[in-house]
Amino acid sequence: MPAGSITKAIVLLIIGNALAVGSDVFVKVMGEDVPIFQFIFLRSLLSLLILLPLYRRFDLVTPFAGLRVHAFRSLAGMAGIFCMVVALTSLPLATANAVFYVAPILVMLLAVVVFREKLTVLSVFAVFSGFAGIVVILRPVEFNWGALAALGGALALAVNAVMVRMLPAQHTTLHRLFMSYLLVLPVAAAFFVWEGLALEPRVLMGAIGSGVLILGYSITVLLAYRDVDANQVTSAEYTGLIWAVAIGWVWFAEVPDVWFVAGSLMIVVPLVWLGLDQRRRALRYRVPE
Repeated sequence: MPAGSITKAIVLLIIGNALAVGSDVFVKVMGEDVPIFQFIFLRSLLSLLILLPLYRRFDLVTPFAGLRVHAFRSLAGMAGIFCMVVALTSLPLATANAVFYVAPILVMLLAVVVFREKLTVLSVFAVFSGFAGIVVILRPVEFNWGALAALGGALALAVNAVMVRMLPAQHTTLHRLFMSYLLVLPVAAAFFVWEGLALEPRVLMGAIGSGVLILGYSITVLLAYRDVDANQVTSAEYTGLIWAVAIGWVWFAEVPDVWFVAGSLMIVVPLVWLGLDQRRRALRYRVPE
């Protein structure tokens, strides 16, 4: 693998994670009283309209293959966005993002349940260290909806990631994204009407900003992983936490304390270590060309 390709992929992931945190900022500035279903509907509609011109990259022969899986992923995604909004508007930006990074740990656990995969000793360590890191960061002394929502958002991300393996192989990533937004739109519209609140400019701006940036993140990830093995660059994904700390500090005056730093390291370091170990194993068993 050329060094230039790996460097390019790492740079793309760093930029992509900055875009993802920027999307979170648009959500956070809307405030705690934001009509969430209005936001979900508008962001889904906008994302659908942006993806529509790319229809040539969709599977037009069997577009609705695996419909049940697509539908379940869409509902999980909607629940994830709901949790994300609650978490971001009630927790510090970096704290919410740190908890979101538990998603890879939940993916490992779900893969054990769904696909009967086996965990290595290092994977088990990453699981226990990650959940201990959550406790250190949140230091729960009383019930907190924001913390619970952040965990719910991480779980939704994990469910979506695991269920990708159940989708038809002929469906491209763009097709999967389009189906997610298409299937969630009528449900989001129904909840939007049930919410019964007038359209708010701040929600429209938040949906536009958040939607565009998160699609930008998706594109950079696609480009980054197109020509390199995932285990070679996946650790760059965790630069998002650095972006969250920096932006939260500068924009929202959210200064991270020593508990946040310790808990974040407990979550991220074992995952990076696991990625490096997987890369080492892949290189060991790779057949020489």
